[in-house]
Amino acid sequence: MSPPYYVGIDVGTTGAKVILVDVGGYVVMQHVEEYPLYTPRLGWTEQEPEDWWIAVKKALSAFWASGIKPDDVEGIGLTGQMHGLVVVDSHLKPLRRAILWNDQRTGPQAKEIVERLGLHKIISLTGNYPYTGFTAPKLLWLKENEQSVYSRVSKFMLPKDYIGLKLTGKVLTDVNDASGTSLFDVSKRKWSKELIEELDISPDVLPEVIESPSIRGEVTATGSEETGLKPGTPVVAGAGDQGAAGVGAGAVREGIGSINVGTSGVVFSSSDSYRFDSRGRLHSFCHAVPGKWHVMGVMLAAGGSLRWFRDVLGEPERTTALIAGLDVYDILTQEASLVPPGSEGVLFLPYLSGERTPHGDPNARGVFFGLSLKHTKRHMVRAVLEGVAYGLRDSFELMMSTGVSPSEFRIMGGGAKSVLWRKIIADVLGRPVYTMAVDEGSSYGAAILGAVGAGAFSRVDDAVKALVKTQDFTEADSENHRLYDSWYQLY
Repeated sequence: MSPPYYVGIDVGTTGAKVILVDVGGYVVMQHVEEYPLYTPRLGWTEQEPEDWWIAVKKALSAFWASGIKPDDVEGIGLTGQMHGLVVVDSHLKPLRRAILWNDQRTGPQAKEIVERLGLHKIISLTGNYPYTGFTAPKLLWLKENEQSVYSRVSKFMLPKDYIGLKLTGKVLTDVNDASGTSLFDVSKRKWSKELIEELDISPDVLPEVIESPSIRGEVTATGSEETGLKPGTPVVAGAGDQGAAGVGAGAVREGIGSINVGTSGVVFSSSDSYRFDSRGRLHSFCHAVPGKWHVMGVMLAAGGSLRWFRDVLGEPERTTALIAGLDVYDILTQEASLVPPGSEGVLFLPYLSGERTPHGDPNARGVFFGLSLKHTKRHMVRAVLEGVAYGLRDSFELMMSTGVSPSEFRIMGGGAKSVLWRKIIADVLGRPVYTMAVDEGSSYGAAILGAVGAGAFSRVDDAVKALVKTQDFTEADSENHRLYDSWYQLY
């Protein structure tokens, strides 16, 4: 592992993750710094942009303390939580805390957008339903509720772009992150004049938009002084967290999809053309790959469902794991592996946090269905694993209805560690599933984009071919797939 190195910076919801990748694609070092989340009212979530910057500086200082030389860093890529609203004044100073993607205050404004433009128009232009978490409803809320702040807004940006501003002194965003604002013409890869005029938003507050691997600027003297990075180091535009994760998984061409089983679950696929679900059940965005798009379904409680089961019903297994020095999830899934596919009639609906794709219903709730005296805890564990797989299939079915049909999936996140869960997902989807040699998701994709921007590779596709490697392979069993087809219909 030798230089040159490329840095990937991920401005997450709980902390900033910064990784260092060498020219061979190996992660040399990583560091995470957490920061506070503020909830001043029920349903509100905010963060201080300056907290993100402090965290990034601390992470970089850990690199230098380990002996990494700033002169060996040749490119920087940015990624982070999408949809958040950061507003700055004419001196490029934040006017208030950032309003985050999971903030729910903007219900009336989201409804107003639909009423003004009509659902068909807003979805056909932006590829998405204007959810409360998206950026445009936040701007309208600010205009209606904090006029003294709104009147001083010089520019708005997305969370990762604040780090870009601090590094380069420039306000820019990329086509992927801009796609999550409900102000972007996703088909044409530019701000929608029609939407902006209809919502009476000044074009002056919009940041310039460029493609993800394009250079947004170079580290300034001030940025260098604060971070230790070499002045003049190129910083690329980057991408939102899911677009960057798609790059990190190698899902940059049609036929290859990715699945992330973290707390939530994401099914993602690249598309050579702009495709969208007419009812807005899927997300459609410009990809971080120039000239490409991606479609994506999101379920809210994937790994979160298994964690809930562990916490509420898994106390004996937790005790056993503690005594034996084992992973409690390994114990639970080992028990589940003793149950045949279909859990002998037990079904689990994983709607513990409501659901996004395909229902868009915050009031949806979880269900165990079909329980009898015959069934045991191990049946319930397997039902949870299968229920999450069915939820992922909901997104896959919608994808295929738009004409996007991945022939394989790369799986990431905590759920990818389970051999049984990977097998269930492969069988439910009827597609082979691969794990990743590097499972760092968004931050890894950001570093790859940084390498492209720095000139190490001419295109994102070339970088992915050289750097992104799959590992374990799980084949779909055709007989199990037929069995799961019938259970999926009941689900």
